[in-house]
Amino acid sequence: MHNSSQLKNEFIKKWIQGLQIYCSSKKQMNLLERTKKIKLSADIALASAKHSATCWSKAIISEAKKDERNTILINNLSDPKMNFKCAHQNLACLKRIRSRKILKKSCDVGIKMKKMKPRRQVSNLATCIAKRLVKKRTQVLKRLVPGGESMDEYSIIKEALDYILSLRVQVDVMKNLVNATTNFE
Repeated sequence: MHNSSQLKNEFIKKWIQGLQIYCSSKKQMNLLERTKKIKLSADIALASAKHSATCWSKAIISEAKKDERNTILINNLSDPKMNFKCAHQNLACLKRIRSRKILKKSCDVGIKMKKMKPRRQVSNLATCIAKRLVKKRTQVLKRLVPGGESMDEYSIIKEALDYILSLRVQVDVMKNLVNATTNFE
């Protein structure tokens, strides 16, 4: 696991390398193209700086690999030995989903039985609302974290925390770059 300063150094090195690759590949770019290239090179640099240690980094790189125009950038910034798929986690996730469906069906039967007891209805309602709220927020989190759709609740929280810290590093580096260029002018 990287500490913040190591990740910053690795990220800025790879990001500058990525920007140089894009600058040498096409001289005339409009503002929208330039913005997309800067964002893509920053995302790939951040993901490759993590050395494929997380599923979100693998997901970013595998998504970028779908576009053939990004292969030069990916090959130059990432380790050639890196495996970009979380295949072992996908299989485990399918088993968990199947188990969750079975568990949910058995819980639904249990809830119907509990509804017959009127004194427990209030606590069951609060539990039901809390479970629904957690499920909705987990679904939102799965959409926000790259590759999060195939993760269970524990993994998505762990990946989200790592992704947030990495994004913070990315923002810090970009802010420092902007401050340096404005002070330089």
